[in-house]
Amino acid sequence: MTKKMARGAAASILILLTAVSLGFAQSPAEFYKGKNIELYIGYSIGGGYDLYARVLARHIGKHIPGNPTIVPKNMEGAGSLRLANWLARVAPRDGTVFGTVGRGVPFDPLLGLPGTQFKAPDFSWIGSANNEVSICTSWGTSQITKIEDVFTKQMIIGGTGPSDDTVQFPEVLNGVLGTKFKIISGYPGGNDVVLAMERGEVEGRCGWSWSTITATHPDWVKDKKIHLLVQLALEKHPDLPNVPVIVDFAKTTEQRQIIKLIFARQVVGRPYLAPPGIPKDRLEILRKAFMETMVDKDFLADANKSKLEITPVTGDKVEALVKEIYETPPAVAQKAGALLK
Repeated sequence: MTKKMARGAAASILILLTAVSLGFAQSPAEFYKGKNIELYIGYSIGGGYDLYARVLARHIGKHIPGNPTIVPKNMEGAGSLRLANWLARVAPRDGTVFGTVGRGVPFDPLLGLPGTQFKAPDFSWIGSANNEVSICTSWGTSQITKIEDVFTKQMIIGGTGPSDDTVQFPEVLNGVLGTKFKIISGYPGGNDVVLAMERGEVEGRCGWSWSTITATHPDWVKDKKIHLLVQLALEKHPDLPNVPVIVDFAKTTEQRQIIKLIFARQVVGRPYLAPPGIPKDRLEILRKAFMETMVDKDFLADANKSKLEITPVTGDKVEALVKEIYETPPAVAQKAGALLK
């Protein structure tokens, strides 16, 4: 290489490094002004995660300096594991992309489940819109009318992918407590499972968020079109004092430990996360904007109109919970993971 060529190459590198440096030196308002932020949803259109994300997308932009446009996009597949892997390995790490995945997906690597290409503590956690309680339900015409029935009779239920609550929760109940759920998986999203219930393809759904039920089918509860079998959480929801909670069916210390590991994820009921390693100031901006949106009167009116339950959890608390769960004793995590393989 001639001296002239070397000087030219060095100048080009210097210009590139300067441009990168100036890019990271921008204020958040300068960076986000005129930009689109893509909000990816790990499920098909019409389900609970999709509904929450689209309501959030309509309001969070005004709380981000520079007022970027939020563009919701669906990337379904494998119960949102496809999106989690994409966020971890492919998505831009500049704060212009974030997403929502199934609440159980971040814990799949800990459980040794196949197909994961991430460690959840590495993600940039923005927050959760709800501390969830999920339900096992049966269709109104089913002979299964209470959870005790599933200990003696087979119940056919629908699920999405191996990383989703609709598959993992009943698998855990079968393995830990001895229930007899038969899972038909592969539906693109929760809404498709509900349609399968209506068509008579399956008898019910296990791992259905109470917030989604009240938002999309409140009449089904009122008119007893579905049976509420059990609450999948560590504590009862205030709305459901007469529906049993799953932890009460544990008979040994080990059963309780596994149930806690699996259902602690409910605190991260509607999680929002960005790729690992986004600039710290932009993560803080997204976290702040998220929590400001959670108390925004227009957002809350919109959420109430869609009958969405909002009990937000901050990004730093979600991050701390994920790290805590990843410190679960390996023997307990291995036994829990073995139930899901």
